[in-house]
Amino acid sequence: MLEYVTKLRKETDEAIDNIESSDNNILKKSLEASHVLAEAFDSMKQFILSYHFKDEEEEITFFKETKPKFCYRLIYYRKLYNIEMNRPAGVDKQKEYLSEELNEINKYNIKRLDFIRYYRSGATHLDSLYFLRGRTDTEQYLETFYFELDPNFSTNCDFKVAKILSNDLLLTYLMQEIEKLNNNGVISFPSGFPLTKLTWKGTKTELMEQLYSWDSDSTFGDIPLTQLSDYIQNVFNIKLDKNLSRAFSDMKIRNVPTPFLDKLKDALFRRMGRRK
Repeated sequence: MLEYVTKLRKETDEAIDNIESSDNNILKKSLEASHVLAEAFDSMKQFILSYHFKDEEEEITFFKETKPKFCYRLIYYRKLYNIEMNRPAGVDKQKEYLSEELNEINKYNIKRLDFIRYYRSGATHLDSLYFLRGRTDTEQYLETFYFELDPNFSTNCDFKVAKILSNDLLLTYLMQEIEKLNNNGVISFPSGFPLTKLTWKGTKTELMEQLYSWDSDSTFGDIPLTQLSDYIQNVFNIKLDKNLSRAFSDMKIRNVPTPFLDKLKDALFRRMGRRK
C-alpha cells in the first residue's frame, strides 16, 4: 500500500504544482486542481476497496493520516472555487462576504473543539472508534461527502480530519484576502518581520534544494509547496522558476542531487570540529 500511495501522491503533487505555478486565475486553478484531486481520490478508493489491511494499526494509519491528507486539498479547492465564484463586487461587500466565510469556519471548529484537540495532541486512545471501518456513529457520519457514503471507504472521523486540515488553509487564504482589501491590495507583515528583506546570495537551484527539503519534511507544517515558495521568494527577495515540478525533476537526474545541502552539512561539521 505504501508504494502505491507514495506514487499517487507524487504524481498528484506534481500536477497540482504545475497548476498553481501557471498564470491562470484563481477560479481556473481551483477548478483544475479539483479535477486532478478528484481523479486521484477515486483511484485511491478503488485501490483500497480491493486491498486488505494487514492489521488494525495499518487501517487506522490510513484513515487517520493518509486518506485525510489526500482529501483535504480536494475540499479546499472546491470550497475555494465556490468562494471566489460567489464573491461580490465592491471592497466593503467583499470584506463582509469573506468575514462571513471566516466566521463559518470558526463556528465549525468550535463545535468540534474536543475532537480537534484530540487529533492535534497526537492522542490515540479513541482511534479504534474514530478510524476503523464498521463502527459508524450516526452523528459523525452525517458530515460526510456524497462520494463518501461507501462504508468500506469511510470511518467516523477521517472526513472530519480532512475538513479540519482544509479549514486551516482556508483560514489563511481568507485572512490574507481580507488584509489585502484593508490595505489596498498589499499584505502587511506581522510585528517582528524584518522591514528590509534578506537577499539570497546563492543560486536559484540551491534555494530550490532548500525549498524541497523543507516541504518534504513538512518543516513549516502541512502547507502547499506553492504557498511556501511564494513566502520564501518574498522573504529572500528572489524570483524562482514558476514550474516547481520541472525544477524538482532536474534535481533528481543530477549525478549529485543535493550538492548545496551536502555543502551546508560539510560546513556545519567543520564548525563542530568534526571535519577538516
